[in-house]
Amino acid sequence: MGFKIIRKLPSAEEIINMVPIPEPLKKVKRERDDEIKNIISGADGRFLIIIGPCSANDEAAVADYVSRLSKIQEKIKSKIMLIPRIYTNKPRTNGQGYKGMLHQPNPEAEPNMADGLVSIRRLHIKCISESGMTAADEILYPDNLVYVEDILSYIAVGARSVENQEHRLTVSGIEVPVGMKNPMSGDLNVMFNSIYAAQLSHNFIYQKNEVETSGNPFAHAIMRGSVDSRGESIPNYHFEDLEMACEMYENKKLRNPFIIVDTNHSNSKKDYARQPRIAKDVLYSKRHSELIDKYVRGLLIESYIEDGAQKIGEHIYGKSITDSCIGFKKTEALLYYLAENL
Repeated sequence: MGFKIIRKLPSAEEIINMVPIPEPLKKVKRERDDEIKNIISGADGRFLIIIGPCSANDEAAVADYVSRLSKIQEKIKSKIMLIPRIYTNKPRTNGQGYKGMLHQPNPEAEPNMADGLVSIRRLHIKCISESGMTAADEILYPDNLVYVEDILSYIAVGARSVENQEHRLTVSGIEVPVGMKNPMSGDLNVMFNSIYAAQLSHNFIYQKNEVETSGNPFAHAIMRGSVDSRGESIPNYHFEDLEMACEMYENKKLRNPFIIVDTNHSNSKKDYARQPRIAKDVLYSKRHSELIDKYVRGLLIESYIEDGAQKIGEHIYGKSITDSCIGFKKTEALLYYLAENL
């Protein structure tokens, strides 16, 4: 066979017992979960921003970043709710490159997913403890959800995964909001079909059991741009794109219609420095369309302590080792601008 067993992984119960979330932090998570659901349902009129590094590879730097972010959150909490982006799994377009802390808790060492599972729990819990903010992560491997579902307040399904049946069905059993990106092709029907499926109840095999899910009414859309057959990025954050997406949402009759715009990836054409301008452009569109203002109520921003990106092994504190991010000074200025102009 083509598979070689490297090591048997501990069960979710064993990992959670090794790195448990303290009782006071469970209360923080419940309260944050309710706040986010109220924003998505429209009961809370605040804007939602998921923000943080492209990939979380350094526990100290990520915790430092999130603590800095919490100070801004306190100042803008009447207008904006921030969700730290702590992504510990990284999809790779061609299969090569750093796959995240789950695979390599030390990016310069060999993969060790047993240590990775411990590391990602420790990182998330450290950030909650030090900042009072529960985070978002990407569900790259549905089977791994059981290791972290008790510590996450938001989950994203990426452009490469959104067409996958297992992801859609798993989301239907998740109890926190899940953002589902449009696929790489940009086909919004695929995204809306994924949201529709995620909002339904399903029977399927999960964790070696036959299960029935309740459906997730807080599954919603993330507009991230697309890529054409030549590999060129095609943004979908412009006024006309957003208005069309809102009209499609209305026609689909989905529960809790809610759109987040990803300011990086194909929307920025991989130019991280464009993110502040794109965020401001979304606000401009909201001011000029009641429909956009009604449904587009969130942003996803890639941000870290330092501008740009570095290669693995350069050891620049707080600088991304995957996609480039805007640094903290630009982040702070942008968040205050958004709060003042919403």
